[in-house]
Amino acid sequence: MSPDAKRGLWREIGLQLPFLLWLIVLWMLLWGQFTVLSALTGIAVALFVTRVFRLPTIELSGRINLWWAALLVVQFLAAVVHGSLSVAAQVLNPRRVPRSAIIAVPLRYSDDLVMTHVAVTSSLIPGSLVVEADRDTRTLYLHVIGVRSLDDVERQRAGVLRWERRIVRALGSPAQAARLRADERAEHDRLAGTIAGSSPTPHRAKGSGPAQESEEGRR
Repeated sequence: MSPDAKRGLWREIGLQLPFLLWLIVLWMLLWGQFTVLSALTGIAVALFVTRVFRLPTIELSGRINLWWAALLVVQFLAAVVHGSLSVAAQVLNPRRVPRSAIIAVPLRYSDDLVMTHVAVTSSLIPGSLVVEADRDTRTLYLHVIGVRSLDDVERQRAGVLRWERRIVRALGSPAQAARLRADERAEHDRLAGTIAGSSPTPHRAKGSGPAQESEEGRR
């Protein structure tokens, strides 16, 4: 094997290794087992998926923010607990039949990798499940329960977009993170301008102003 071929092989292994490890972790999370057997079967499934189906190589962003990543994990665990309690409360309530809906969520900053992270995160939280993903339009379609009004639909959609922003902060590429920060600054400036524009103007006493001041000066 030529040196160039060897370097290409090692480069491909380096790119695929984090993805393989992530697939193994996802496999163990889906089964809810962290055992040697689940790890071995996860390795077999990950190798089968990456070697047999030969999907395009996924290039990682090369960026990870440890603070936002740790916060993402804590927020995810809290969302899992909250989702479990919410689903249990809806199921055990005999006077209220849970309603469901299919919600389309167009993502704003995602590439293939971030879109996958958002889809997996949304599916692992009880109460929602991704049923379809449109790669061309970067749109996720989720089946969610507990939807009774359009406000609930918008709240669910906003929740998915929050997970996208959290994942971009933690794992997104530098370009994605910069775009997110720019949009957040623009939104902050817009809200600040709205608040400033809606504040009442100071009430000026009758007869006050430059004309009265000049008249008092003449006196």
